Amino acid sequence: MTLWLLLLQFGLCGLVIGRAGFVLSRSADRIAQATGLTGGWVGLALLATVTSLPELASGISAVTVVAAPNLAVGNALGACVFNLLFLAVVDALQRRQPMYAAASTAHLLSAGFGVVMLGFVAMSLLMAGGAPTAFNLGFYTPALLALYLLALRSVFAHERALQPAGAGATLPLADPSLRAEWRRFGLAAVAVLAAGSWLPGLASQLAATMGWSRSFVGTVFMALVTTLPEMAVTLSALRLGALDMAIGNLLGSNLFNVTILAIDDLFYRHRPLLADAAPVHAGTAVAGVMMTGLVMIGLVMRPQGRVLRVTSWVSIGLVAAYGLNAALVFLAAG
Repeated sequence: MTLWLLLLQFGLCGLVIGRAGFVLSRSADRIAQATGLTGGWVGLALLATVTSLPELASGISAVTVVAAPNLAVGNALGACVFNLLFLAVVDALQRRQPMYAAASTAHLLSAGFGVVMLGFVAMSLLMAGGAPTAFNLGFYTPALLALYLLALRSVFAHERALQPAGAGATLPLADPSLRAEWRRFGLAAVAVLAAGSWLPGLASQLAATMGWSRSFVGTVFMALVTTLPEMAVTLSALRLGALDMAIGNLLGSNLFNVTILAIDDLFYRHRPLLADAAPVHAGTAVAGVMMTGLVMIGLVMRPQGRVLRVTSWVSIGLVAAYGLNAALVFLAAG
């Protein structure tokens, strides 16, 4: 297959995922208003799970159909750092006041869980074959699944505690308009899942055509395309004035993306997934830890100034960390 045909198919996947992501964000916002859930929780749990379906579909397809663990791991971790990079775009688009000055501190909890989970993955990658295993699964698989469920429960309880007394659902669950939104949400999710399943084969062919490693293609190209739903949802949420939903979507997607590594491990039948992944992915996990740490610093310090009247120094750090990681993955792959 020629390079241009591969790029055309990548672009088609991107269009499908981007359009479906917009529908998801609009429906999720209406569901949040109808049910009384907070924007941060809807972004973290509902939107983040669905917008990460391309990473899930691509990861499972990569380990079962293409037998390419580096594509699966690179895609999941690359999507994490790309989501954090996109927070710099969100910051730049907040013209009235800096993003960190307006965001809820409740995001610190989901960011903290993200640091723990990414640290777990980095440690597992560095231990490689020396990590404990059971039934061809790494010890990190049950740990990541448990941490994700604990994160959802903890953030939900925390945001419930912060809600004003008397806040709750405004429409009955059986209301026709609410059911229609759930149908639209479900159809868009199916479109995202179908396009995501198409990507691993394209990425594998692109790596072979260009002579690049699967680690680099997964970390950069697949991660870019599969995070289009997060970008579409985030931009749509910003247009609706739902900043916390936008941030919750990106941070929640990272929690789910790391959990995808555990799900991929369940489908990878050879041995633990991270034991067959290249060590360079540990650098991407560490970059994710660093970038999440910068976000947490921003949420605590709430910087008011802007560098060159464009964005905060936290966002400058996010861009620099992402660029450094992409360069290191490319050099290591070469």
